[in-house]
Amino acid sequence: MSARDAQSQTTAADSAERRRIQRFLALCRGEPWFWVVIDGERIPLHDISIEGFAIAADAPLPAGAAFDFELHRQGVPERIHGRAEAVNHIAPALRAGCRFLALEDGGTERLREWLTALVIMNASVRISAQEAAAIVAGPSLI
Repeated sequence: MSARDAQSQTTAADSAERRRIQRFLALCRGEPWFWVVIDGERIPLHDISIEGFAIAADAPLPAGAAFDFELHRQGVPERIHGRAEAVNHIAPALRAGCRFLALEDGGTERLREWLTALVIMNASVRISAQEAAAIVAGPSLI
Protein backbone atom coordinates (compact mmCIF):
# COMPACT_ATOMS: atom_id res chain seq x y z
CA MET A 1 0.00 0.00 0.00
CA SER A 2 1.32 3.40 -0.92
CA ALA A 3 1.76 6.23 1.59
CA ARG A 4 -1.06 8.07 -0.18
CA ASP A 5 -3.42 5.07 0.22
CA ALA A 6 -2.51 4.80 3.90
CA GLN A 7 -3.17 8.53 4.39
CA SER A 8 -6.51 8.18 2.61
CA GLN A 9 -7.54 5.28 4.87
CA THR A 10 -6.52 7.21 7.99
CA THR A 11 -8.48 10.25 6.83
CA ALA A 12 -11.53 8.10 6.08
CA ALA A 13 -11.29 6.43 9.50
CA ASP A 14 -10.91 9.78 11.23
CA SER A 15 -13.95 11.23 9.48
CA ALA A 16 -16.01 8.09 10.15
CA GLU A 17 -15.17 8.38 13.83
CA ARG A 18 -16.62 11.86 14.24
CA ARG A 19 -19.89 12.23 16.06
CA ARG A 20 -22.38 14.99 15.42
CA ILE A 21 -22.96 15.51 19.16
CA GLN A 22 -20.27 16.77 21.53
CA ARG A 23 -18.10 14.05 23.02
CA PHE A 24 -16.13 14.29 26.24
CA LEU A 25 -12.95 12.72 27.50
CA ALA A 26 -14.09 10.13 30.02
CA LEU A 27 -11.85 11.64 32.70
CA CYS A 28 -12.45 13.81 35.72
CA ARG A 29 -9.44 15.69 37.04
CA GLY A 30 -7.21 13.45 34.94
CA GLU A 31 -8.55 10.14 36.30
CA PRO A 32 -10.87 7.64 34.57
CA TRP A 33 -14.49 8.42 35.38
CA PHE A 34 -16.36 6.07 33.04
CA TRP A 35 -15.94 2.37 32.28
CA VAL A 36 -17.76 -0.11 30.10
CA VAL A 37 -18.14 -3.81 30.80
CA ILE A 38 -18.22 -5.93 27.65
CA ASP A 39 -18.24 -9.74 27.98
CA GLY A 40 -17.23 -9.44 31.63
CA GLU A 41 -14.20 -7.21 30.90
CA ARG A 42 -14.15 -3.76 32.54
CA ILE A 43 -12.56 -1.25 30.15
CA PRO A 44 -11.97 2.45 30.85
CA LEU A 45 -13.59 4.68 28.24
CA HIS A 46 -11.49 7.08 26.20
CA ASP A 47 -14.43 9.35 25.43
CA ILE A 48 -18.21 9.34 25.64
CA SER A 49 -21.22 11.20 24.28
CA ILE A 50 -24.96 10.67 24.27
CA GLU A 51 -24.46 8.78 21.00
CA GLY A 52 -21.64 6.40 21.91
CA PHE A 53 -18.15 5.89 23.27
CA ALA A 54 -14.58 5.01 22.33
CA ILE A 55 -12.33 2.49 24.02
CA ALA A 56 -8.74 1.36 23.65
CA ALA A 57 -8.62 -1.58 21.27
CA ASP A 58 -5.48 -3.29 19.99
CA ALA A 59 -7.51 -5.25 17.46
CA PRO A 60 -10.65 -4.14 15.65
CA LEU A 61 -13.99 -5.04 17.16
CA PRO A 62 -16.25 -6.73 14.61
CA ALA A 63 -17.79 -3.80 12.70
CA GLY A 64 -21.57 -3.75 12.86
CA ALA A 65 -21.75 -6.61 15.36
CA ALA A 66 -24.08 -5.66 18.21
CA PHE A 67 -23.04 -6.38 21.79
CA ASP A 68 -24.46 -5.89 25.26
CA PHE A 69 -22.68 -3.54 27.64
CA GLU A 70 -22.88 -1.99 31.07
CA LEU A 71 -21.66 1.56 31.75
CA HIS A 72 -20.19 2.52 35.12
CA ARG A 73 -19.44 5.97 36.47
CA GLN A 74 -16.97 6.64 39.28
CA GLY A 75 -18.70 6.89 42.64
CA VAL A 76 -22.18 6.00 41.34
CA PRO A 77 -23.67 2.61 42.21
CA GLU A 78 -26.28 2.58 39.44
CA ARG A 79 -25.39 1.26 36.00
CA ILE A 80 -26.59 1.88 32.47
CA HIS A 81 -27.28 -1.23 30.42
CA GLY A 82 -27.74 -1.37 26.69
CA ARG A 83 -26.62 -2.54 23.27
CA ALA A 84 -24.01 -0.96 21.04
CA GLU A 85 -22.12 -1.68 17.86
CA ALA A 86 -18.57 -1.01 16.80
CA VAL A 87 -18.53 1.52 13.98
CA ASN A 88 -14.79 1.89 13.40
CA HIS A 89 -11.27 1.12 14.50
CA ILE A 90 -8.57 3.76 14.30
CA ALA A 91 -5.39 1.73 14.07
CA PRO A 92 -2.87 4.53 14.75
CA ALA A 93 -4.69 5.44 17.97
CA LEU A 94 -5.53 1.81 18.89
CA ARG A 95 -9.09 2.93 19.53
CA ALA A 96 -12.53 1.59 18.64
CA GLY A 97 -15.58 3.80 18.28
CA CYS A 98 -18.94 2.37 19.31
CA ARG A 99 -22.48 3.67 18.77
CA PHE A 100 -25.35 3.09 21.18
CA LEU A 101 -28.18 1.08 19.67
CA ALA A 102 -30.33 1.06 22.82
CA LEU A 103 -30.11 2.19 26.42
CA GLU A 104 -32.44 0.41 28.85
CA ASP A 105 -34.70 1.65 31.65
CA GLY A 106 -34.13 5.41 31.53
CA GLY A 107 -30.51 5.00 30.53
CA THR A 108 -30.60 7.91 28.08
CA GLU A 109 -31.69 10.38 30.76
CA ARG A 110 -29.24 8.94 33.30
CA LEU A 111 -26.40 9.27 30.77
CA ARG A 112 -27.35 12.91 30.14
CA GLU A 113 -27.18 13.50 33.91
CA TRP A 114 -23.77 11.80 34.14
CA LEU A 115 -22.38 13.84 31.26
CA THR A 116 -23.80 17.07 32.68
CA ALA A 117 -22.03 16.32 35.98
CA LEU A 118 -18.79 15.62 34.08
CA VAL A 119 -19.00 18.96 32.26
CA ILE A 120 -19.62 20.84 35.52
CA MET A 121 -16.75 19.11 37.32
CA ASN A 122 -14.27 19.72 34.48
CA ALA A 123 -15.29 23.29 33.65
CA SER A 124 -12.55 25.85 34.11
CA VAL A 125 -15.18 28.49 34.92
CA ARG A 126 -18.32 28.20 36.98
CA ILE A 127 -21.28 27.03 34.89
CA SER A 128 -24.84 26.10 35.77
CA ALA A 129 -26.42 22.69 35.33
CA GLN A 130 -28.57 24.19 32.57
CA GLU A 131 -25.48 25.46 30.70
CA ALA A 132 -23.74 22.10 31.12
CA ALA A 133 -26.84 20.25 29.84
CA ALA A 134 -26.86 22.50 26.76
CA ILE A 135 -23.20 21.59 26.10
CA VAL A 136 -23.99 17.88 26.43
CA ALA A 137 -26.92 18.14 23.98
CA GLY A 138 -25.18 20.54 21.61
CA PRO A 139 -23.27 19.93 18.40
CA SER A 140 -19.68 18.77 18.42
CA LEU A 141 -17.23 21.59 19.00
CA ILE A 142 -14.32 19.62 17.53
